[in-house]
Amino acid sequence: MTDMDPVVHFEMPYEDSNRVASFYSQAFGWQMQLLGKEMGEYILAGTIETDNDHMPLRSGGINGGFFPKGPDMPQCPSVVIAVGDIRQAMKKISDAGGSIIGEPVLISGIGMYVAIIDTEGNRVGVLEPINR
Repeated sequence: MTDMDPVVHFEMPYEDSNRVASFYSQAFGWQMQLLGKEMGEYILAGTIETDNDHMPLRSGGINGGFFPKGPDMPQCPSVVIAVGDIRQAMKKISDAGGSIIGEPVLISGIGMYVAIIDTEGNRVGVLEPINR
């Protein structure tokens, strides 16, 4: 069997930060953390307990986040896929017919991130985690 790159995070857009945080907290018991302006008004969504490296304690579980809706942002949910080497993954994505949006950026304490568009027009995040 080949080595597969797992989905490690989900992301969804929001219009009202307090409303979305309240909804997911009340409806599903998620731990919502509003990060503020310095982190682009991102909201972390804790859906499962994690260890000190932010990795889920139960197999198959992932956490996620919410970002403000905007013209340059996806208008629907997307996933983030963890890879061992972001540059190598970018080449494989391009070779497979996908496209890369910009250059990888460092997310402090998390790893290198880049957005891509797959062959069907879906925006997907690709992450080389610091601790993998």
